Amino acid sequence: MNAHVQYQVDPVVRSKLDFKLEEVPRFWFAGDPFRTRVFDALSLTFPDGERYFIECVRLFRDKIQDPDLQARVADFIKQEAQHGIAHDKMNQLMKEQGMPVDQFTTILKKIFRFELTKRSPQYNIAMTAAAEHLTALMAETFYSKKETLQEVHPYVRALLAWHSIEEMEHRDVAFDVMQQVGEVPEATRKFTLAMTTVLMLGFTLYRANVMLRCDGFTGMQRLQLFAKGLPWFLGRKGILTAMKKEYLDWYKADFHPSQHPVIHQYDVWVKTYNETSDPILAGQAFWEAGY
Repeated sequence: MNAHVQYQVDPVVRSKLDFKLEEVPRFWFAGDPFRTRVFDALSLTFPDGERYFIECVRLFRDKIQDPDLQARVADFIKQEAQHGIAHDKMNQLMKEQGMPVDQFTTILKKIFRFELTKRSPQYNIAMTAAAEHLTALMAETFYSKKETLQEVHPYVRALLAWHSIEEMEHRDVAFDVMQQVGEVPEATRKFTLAMTTVLMLGFTLYRANVMLRCDGFTGMQRLQLFAKGLPWFLGRKGILTAMKKEYLDWYKADFHPSQHPVIHQYDVWVKTYNETSDPILAGQAFWEAGY
């Protein structure tokens, strides 16, 4: 294992969590259609994306000799399966709102099937490790400061908090598979983060635009929403821009995901959930413990 690993937590499988999503309003982020639909568009990717990640890791499962990594891979697969189930429920709510969810997911399934059948196993495990790096960083970005998600409905905030916690727990699993048995060229590893970023950003904004159109916003109104809302994500002081340094750490030759500290209030979520078995209470405590 990389000598610079400092902050590693093992995955813990948690199932049958109820976030009461049926009670969430249409525009659950401060009543803001743009921010709501951008997060919704990202959520749309998760069920099929998580299944793709599972398949990518399974490509190398028989080659893993380290018992610890074998156990972490098994828990990674179980965690990702639970994430898919939870976000399927959120996607069903979007479908009931008139969003073209089936259209989006059909395209996603075709893309992931193409990747698995036409690309090398090395490319696919590198894409998975890169995506896990991105999602772990987004978890830190969304929750380290209370103000970031202050106006998000508490049930959605709780769902994203649980997902964030588990992304931090297994952020290094695909990376370790890639590093120990993947035989992935360094150029491929570095390329896949750039590719994953472009694809994730592009598809998210495309879907958000389509959903806003389904919400009844005209082309000019959507343009105004994008102009006003994008800086919150990608402006000079945007929430995603803030993770630039940690993002670029990927390109260091000796990088490992566990070189980054786990978010400071991680133990708050775990303690609250273990005491209450309530992911909504845990999510609220986790958010309140932000700076």
